[in-house]
Amino acid sequence: MGKLPNIVPISDLRQDAAKVLKRVRDSREPLIITQRGRAAAVLLSIDTFERSEHDKEILHLLAMGEREIDAGEGYDLEAVLAEADALLAEESV
Repeated sequence: MGKLPNIVPISDLRQDAAKVLKRVRDSREPLIITQRGRAAAVLLSIDTFERSEHDKEILHLLAMGEREIDAGEGYDLEAVLAEADALLAEESV
């Protein structure tokens, strides 16, 4: 059985926003805000939001790489590893 989503009516958010924010921060799970019985918004802790944005950026870069590979573009693995080794060597000096 899957985990039940966290759902809070907008009236509860209005009555005790500090408590709702604490719940979001502590659980690190998205909180669905409902209005008139329907999902209206999602509230995330800043940590969860930043992690989500970071993950989304990585997925975007991976998709870009896949498109480059499909188009026959990009860089040879050996060249990339050699450049990475050179950069690491520069940093250790």
